[in-house]
Amino acid sequence: MYHMRKASVRDLRYRFPEVERLLQQGEKIEVTKRKRVIAHLLPVPSHAARRRPDFLARLRAMYGTRVLNVSGAELLARERSRD
Repeated sequence: MYHMRKASVRDLRYRFPEVERLLQQGEKIEVTKRKRVIAHLLPVPSHAARRRPDFLARLRAMYGTRVLNVSGAELLARERSRD
């Protein structure tokens, strides 16, 4: 491999674990073929930045503290027994 930021097509084929490690560390890599740049590999943004919706807060906002007298499984069993 070249100076940590370039990788040839051959490097991608035979030394991909090293290239993958560099990408995971946030390095941008130029892919070369016959000393000419043919592509750029960019790392994917980390998943830690994504926030998940707070579904429990949504349910509490819609239904408050109400609790069902029967469980979902019981409701499903009743629905199936009607047929």
